[in-house]
Amino acid sequence: MKCSVCGGTAFTSRAVLWDGLISEWQLSRAEADYVDRQQGETCNACGTNLRSVALGDAVRSFLGTTLPLREAVNTAAGRSLSILEINEAGTLTPVLRQFGGYVFGAYPEVDMHAIPYPDATFDVVIHSDTLEHVPNPVHALTECRRVLKPGGALCFTVPIIVGRMTRDRAGLPKSYHGDPSTATDDLVVQTEFGADAWTHVMEAGFDRVNMYAVGYPAAIAFGAYRAVEREA
Repeated sequence: MKCSVCGGTAFTSRAVLWDGLISEWQLSRAEADYVDRQQGETCNACGTNLRSVALGDAVRSFLGTTLPLREAVNTAAGRSLSILEINEAGTLTPVLRQFGGYVFGAYPEVDMHAIPYPDATFDVVIHSDTLEHVPNPVHALTECRRVLKPGGALCFTVPIIVGRMTRDRAGLPKSYHGDPSTATDDLVVQTEFGADAWTHVMEAGFDRVNMYAVGYPAAIAFGAYRAVEREA
């Protein structure tokens, strides 16, 4: 296993889940273990967790490079790449900021149901473990596609429990990513994603979706592609 950000090959794990969330999500011990890896196993060299390593792989695939992202930013493709990042992706974000056309939009100030940019503005849209907090994930993905240039890609992660199907948490007790005593309503989990998470991407109108796994089933990122329109 190699870090997509710096190229490091040594990783350290720590538990990050808490009993309340494990109970709310009805996770088995095996499921809790791989979600812990996704969030809490980090590269010793740069601190990037497996979730962001998978996300970095999706970005590198779009760039068509095997270079670590720290080096890819200095290539011709990296210098010209226009990126919209919605919400921060941990230690991956400082590297993304070095790409030539980087724009940051803080969530929830940036409404994913009404992204405040014109059609076909960006080569890449990136968000990490944010979509699960949005009331209508398919509509939010449609908005991401709208602001992509033809030929562009949406690279994103959501927490996925691979042995079940996606469920809407409407009507269930509120579940937060973070301490419930201090978390705001934008951190309420609206959707628990499962093995069918990729279908939301296709429903949103994307032409192709790839999955990038690191330590499967621990970390999975999606690359969703908007095709170049052909002339009639």
